[in-house]
Amino acid sequence: MSPYIALSILIVYFIVLIAVSIYTSRGADTNTFFTANKQSPWYLVAFAMIGTSLSGVTFISVPGAVGKIQFSYFQVVLGYILGYLFIGTVLMPLYYRLNLVSIYSYLEQRFGFWAYKTGSAFFLLSRTLGSAVRLYVAAQVLQLAMYNGLGIPFEVSVAITIALIWVYTFKGGIKTIIITDTLQTTFLVTAVALTIYLVANQLDFSFGGMVSAIADSEYSRIFFFDDPKDNKYFWKQFLSGAFIAITMTGMDQDLMQKNLTCKNIGEAQKNMFWFTITLTFVNLMFMSLGVLLYFYAQSKNIAIPAKTDDLYAMLALNHFGVHEGTAGVVVAITFLIGITAATYASSDSALTALTTAFCIDFMNVANKPETERARIKHWVHIGFSVLFYIVIVLFNQMNSKEVITAIFDIAGYTYGPLLGLFAFGLYTKRPVNDRLTPLVCVAGPVITYILNQNSEVWFDGYKIGFERLMLNGAIVFLGLLLISKPKKSVLAG
Repeated sequence: MSPYIALSILIVYFIVLIAVSIYTSRGADTNTFFTANKQSPWYLVAFAMIGTSLSGVTFISVPGAVGKIQFSYFQVVLGYILGYLFIGTVLMPLYYRLNLVSIYSYLEQRFGFWAYKTGSAFFLLSRTLGSAVRLYVAAQVLQLAMYNGLGIPFEVSVAITIALIWVYTFKGGIKTIIITDTLQTTFLVTAVALTIYLVANQLDFSFGGMVSAIADSEYSRIFFFDDPKDNKYFWKQFLSGAFIAITMTGMDQDLMQKNLTCKNIGEAQKNMFWFTITLTFVNLMFMSLGVLLYFYAQSKNIAIPAKTDDLYAMLALNHFGVHEGTAGVVVAITFLIGITAATYASSDSALTALTTAFCIDFMNVANKPETERARIKHWVHIGFSVLFYIVIVLFNQMNSKEVITAIFDIAGYTYGPLLGLFAFGLYTKRPVNDRLTPLVCVAGPVITYILNQNSEVWFDGYKIGFERLMLNGAIVFLGLLLISKPKKSVLAG
């Protein structure tokens, strides 16, 4: 694809987003930025959350990973359903009952000052690293599709990308994000559906033939009950998926901030129900696309890249757009729009959530006049934009793993303390020695890392995978139990 075509697509794309931002930010204040004045329709929130949850990582990594792990990732997705049920019936009613803006305020009410700050700090670390990695995916694709051809280095293209996100989010915040992410989710889902259709057409598949070919292929195996030591073992994947959903959605300010903009808990729960159904189906679409991409590569004798994250981008930009005529060009354009939509839907939301959490939890803006709130929010928003840039550039220099693995590695260590804190708060009434809470929350990831590095030697070949999140949370829970007292707390969840 010509870099000038790609640049034109990107310019039009951001003109649309900025136009939406201008419209939605009319009369906006900091309450609009943080909560959208609690006037968001539940169906928009549900659809917007799809793009935030999937990100460019799903768009890139899940189709490529099918060649190595078949449909085993769907075991994790099935676990998500259980996790989202817990969020909708336990966590969201708690957040609405306490009328929270930052969900980590609950930790202050339940435990005290240090638990509150520790929980929020772990979120800031988790989401900064995770979202920077997700944005790194899109930055690489845009570099390949456009900026290399224009002679623009990676460091400059990343700065452009982050600046564009800042421009359309700095005023309206979460109110703007819900509308722009709804549009971006539409682009994302349309992109994968259209790509499936066009690739299937190139392979001469009818719809029924495509479904049968995918189902009969070596890639379509979902369930793995054979070896508990295998990372693909069902119960490891399923339970890990449930806890990943609970922590990375229900205990994450980014995803919950959208839910908390609904008018009431009933609408928020409807949002969570439909979000769960849609997300499950969309993930299945991405895995099916992966099978079709492998079929196409085999039919054309195209070598599969060593880094499977590159498969979709390589085929869409270097093969479809060059060798498959008009339909191929459509696939290439669709891919570019889809990866951009997927990643920006995740990154813009994260930037707003990080700004909200830091302003509420560390700058105490709730007790300040509006003019001061607006000034603080403005500079914090800029600060996190700069931090994103630094982390992405550093990650580009150091990363050697497939991106989806890297993100779950990060989450397994940094979201574990949040899981332990919330679980202890919800299911015990014991107060803790609050000053020791930060030590417990740091010890959890450290001990988990040591166990992870030595598990195969210490535990007869058992290799810890996604379940490190559960292990981490359990260690923090036990640590909190050790620094607690057998006294009832009326603020327990």
